[in-house]
Parts: sequence; structure tokens; C-alpha cells
Amino acid sequence: MDRISSEIAAFQQEKRETAAQARQRAALQLVCGIDLAAALSLPPAGRAGLVARLSRRLRRERLKGLSRHWSYDLDRHIALKQALDRLVRANERGGTRAAPDPCRSRS
Repeated sequence: MDRISSEIAAFQQEKRETAAQARQRAALQLVCGIDLAAALSLPPAGRAGLVARLSRRLRRERLKGLSRHWSYDLDRHIALKQALDRLVRANERGGTRAAPDPCRSRS
């Protein structure tokens, strides 16, 4: 019984991670025109430019939220932040691929 419950928990965690990655990919593609998989495969120097571009987009999204603009979307804001975190971690590691990002709570 314990084995089944651990498999269920692992499946649910994997499903949450997949959904988070899908939100990040969709947000980047729609808002910035950036393919996340291609961005993660870029060399660190190339990712640095994307990090700066994504930071500006995130700042604009925050300003929309603060001004209660009608086009503000909290889900898009969260997905952009998670995607930015993944790119920053990939740059810090210096590798060509970042580890999957689990759903994180905002702090």
C-alpha cells in the first residue's frame, strides 16, 4: 500500500512539473516570442541577453498588475518569473541545460 501511495505522489509531482513547464513555454512564446527549449540550449552568453529581455518583460507585467490594467494575467506573470528563474539558474551553472523547475511558491 505504501508503494502505491508513493507512486501516486510521484505521478502527481511529475504532472505538476509538466504543467509548470508548459505554462512557461506558452508564456514565453506568446509574450516574448522565445522558445524555452532553444533558449536553454544556447551558450551562457546568448542566454544572458534573453535574461535581460525577459527581465524587462516581467517588469512591465508587474507594472500592469500594480496599475490594475485589464490585460494583466497572474498566471502569465508567474510563468514568466519561473522561466526567468530557470534561465538564470542555467546561466549560473554554466551548462547547456537547466534542471526541470518544480512548481515553486512565491516568497
